[in-house]
Amino acid sequence: MGQFDPASLFLAVEIPDQFLYEREPLLMGLSLALAKGARRDRTMHDGDLIAALSALCTSYERLVSSGLHYEQTLTNIAQQTIASEVEAMLQQYREVELKHAGYSSLRDSDVLRALVFLVRMAYGRTSGRPKSRAFIDFLAAQFPERESAWVAPQEAASRIIMP
Repeated sequence: MGQFDPASLFLAVEIPDQFLYEREPLLMGLSLALAKGARRDRTMHDGDLIAALSALCTSYERLVSSGLHYEQTLTNIAQQTIASEVEAMLQQYREVELKHAGYSSLRDSDVLRALVFLVRMAYGRTSGRPKSRAFIDFLAAQFPERESAWVAPQEAASRIIMP
């Protein structure tokens, strides 16, 4: 992988192992949101995912440290798609928590840690090339598209293997 700024890994944010176990559903939900966003736009590359995640990390870092809501402007449509998928998933996660527990225990600092974890994982999985899709392929392998149990007759016939 090429050279990159160590600050892009948000090294000031600590992610204890216990956090990964306690917030596994959050991490899985965020990963699924990334996979869904990448599936919608086949022209997307790892750099788009990393840029969107980094922008979200910066916003949540500012929110956690100062309480200011500041959304970084994303000019790339692919990055906006990813950011909106992630925000929608976070909203849905909070609603489900509220429905089941009566309150939402998800703190902004937890969201920041989860996003930083995903940024670090993305940097670890990508090749660093401009058109790399290694991280996207990793996410797609973790969350494959469901195939329908119902198959059209012409599709069923094509699945038969003749000796």
